[in-house]
Amino acid sequence: MTEVAAAQADSVRSRFRLRGGDSRYFALFRYLAVRLLLIVPTAWLLVTVVFFLMRVIGDPISAAMGGRLTQDQIELRKEAAGLNRPIWVQYQEYLTGFLHGDFGRTQDNQAITDVVFTYGAATFELVFWGLVVAFAVGIPLGRYAATHRDSASDAGLRFAAILAYAAPVFFVGMVFKLVFSVWLGWFPVGGRASTDVELALQHVAPKTNVLFIDALLYGETSYVFDVLWHAVLPALALGLLTGGIFLRLVRVNLILTLRSDFVDAARARGLSSRVVVGRHATRNALIPIITVMGMCIAMMLGGAVLTETTFEWKGLGYQLAEYLRARDFIAVQGIVAFIAVVVAVMSFVVDAIVALIDPRVRF
Repeated sequence: MTEVAAAQADSVRSRFRLRGGDSRYFALFRYLAVRLLLIVPTAWLLVTVVFFLMRVIGDPISAAMGGRLTQDQIELRKEAAGLNRPIWVQYQEYLTGFLHGDFGRTQDNQAITDVVFTYGAATFELVFWGLVVAFAVGIPLGRYAATHRDSASDAGLRFAAILAYAAPVFFVGMVFKLVFSVWLGWFPVGGRASTDVELALQHVAPKTNVLFIDALLYGETSYVFDVLWHAVLPALALGLLTGGIFLRLVRVNLILTLRSDFVDAARARGLSSRVVVGRHATRNALIPIITVMGMCIAMMLGGAVLTETTFEWKGLGYQLAEYLRARDFIAVQGIVAFIAVVVAVMSFVVDAIVALIDPRVRF
């Protein structure tokens, strides 16, 4: 009887564990489904705000062509673009085109979708290198500051983090450009690659518009190093902004984690301080960094506009600045709407990663 009772108890515990596991998976699925559905209203709200803000500044055709065309010519262009129709009709047509992947056309009749795919790869390449710099700077320095709390080095690192976060990215870029390009001559003044390298990479197939990948596909090692050398200063200018945030987050969360019971238990087992900090505490301290990744990517996309303009990095931000100078507000509207959708999607991806890493956010 004892064996039978034990077997029944094991069966009950197994069913309980299974149901608990099923409930956890269901909760995770429900959380991700809700976050996925929230992309639609978030993107709709962002696109709507961009649309009406562009209309508040006035008629985009008159703003772009005023003084260069006669009033009759402007009216003909407005009629062709549908800008003479009621604002709600324009809004409905804009949303319909947006859902079909049509972001409109520029003043020179170029599809904004083509502009996004041509120059967007350069922006995402710059953001990627900026994230590499942010992780390389923020995580190890934040860990060092936490393990040397209240020391002179900790105070210096905290001050540097605040300075990196507060300094305008275009100012940091200009300082880097002046010191390391003009005075010292260590790095190129601007551009994504040397002229001969860019011309050569135009013929690579398949062409990705990400010069680092294109250089790898081309198979010339010197081209790869040339592309990387051009990316150093822009990546530093953009990455230090987020690196300062990462440094402070890692420091604060690592200090809190080192006070946890599981850290005390690991030390009681005789583990060295290096193992406790590196293998146990740091992993838990990195979760908040993943949580704010969506916000950081949005900040870096905004900072890319100024960074690309400073270093003549011909990406989406550079083109956006050019369209602003030309008063091509339809192109500005399309690019900003695309960036808004990218930010909404990236926020969902980050939330999904956090949910998989940290079970506490599922409930």
